[in-house]
Amino acid sequence: MLQKFGFTQYESQVYEAIFAQDEPLDATSIVNHSNVPKAKIYEVLNRLIDKGTVLTTMDGKKKLYMAVDLQSIIHKIKADFEKDIEELKSYKIKRSFTDEHIWTLKDESSIASTIEQLIEEADSSILFLAWNERMERYRELLEQKEKQGVYVEVLAVGGLETSLTHKYSLFPLLEELEPSQLLIVDHTYLLFAGVEHASWRAIKTMSKPIVKAMTDYFYHDVALTQITKKYGDQLLQDAEIERLLARLIY
Repeated sequence: MLQKFGFTQYESQVYEAIFAQDEPLDATSIVNHSNVPKAKIYEVLNRLIDKGTVLTTMDGKKKLYMAVDLQSIIHKIKADFEKDIEELKSYKIKRSFTDEHIWTLKDESSIASTIEQLIEEADSSILFLAWNERMERYRELLEQKEKQGVYVEVLAVGGLETSLTHKYSLFPLLEELEPSQLLIVDHTYLLFAGVEHASWRAIKTMSKPIVKAMTDYFYHDVALTQITKKYGDQLLQDAEIERLLARLIY
C-alpha cells in the first residue's frame, strides 16, 4: 500500500501488520504478522519510527509498537510532497558550459513553454520584445521577476498595461506585420520566434555573437520607438525616412 509513496516493501508490510491490530505489538509479533524476516525487523521498525509512521513505548522490559493513524500519514505525505515541490521550483542547476549550437523549435506550445522557463530561470536580466497579446501571457511572471530583483525591459508591439518599470510601447506604421518574439535572458540565453507559413518557428541559442547581435537589435528597436514617439510627426514628413521606417519593424 505505502510503496507508492516512497516506502519499501518491508516498511509497507510492517506498517500494515501493526495497523491491522487493535493493540500494540512487540517485535516478535510483528514478524509473525508481517512475514518480514526477523533479522530485518528492527531495521525496518527504526526507519518507520524515523518517518513518523510508527510509535514506540516500553512496557516493562518489552518494547511495543503502534501504528500512526492512516489519515495522519496521508496528511504528512501530502505536506512533505508539497514542500519538496516548492524546493524543486526554487532549485537551479548552474550550467558550466556554453552551448554554441542553434536549436530549432517548431511547435507553438513548446515555444511558449520554453519562453516561460527561460523567464522563470532568469537571474539578472530579461529583455523581451513581442506583440502585446503574446507578452500578456507572461506579464505577471515578468512583474514577479522584477520584484525579485531581476532587471526587466520589454518592448510591446501594440502596447501593454503593466507595472514594469522599463517598458516601451510600439505602434507600427504597417497594419499587417508578421508577429515575432525576442527573448534574451542574463545576456546569455536567446530565443527568437516568428511565423513561417502560418506556423510559429523559433531558434534558441547561447552563441555569444548571436546573443550580442540580437541584444543590439532589441535596443535598436527601443531607440527607434522612442525617437519616433518624440519626433514622429517631423520624421514622417520626409518620404524617404518614412519609407525606411516602414521597412523596419514599423
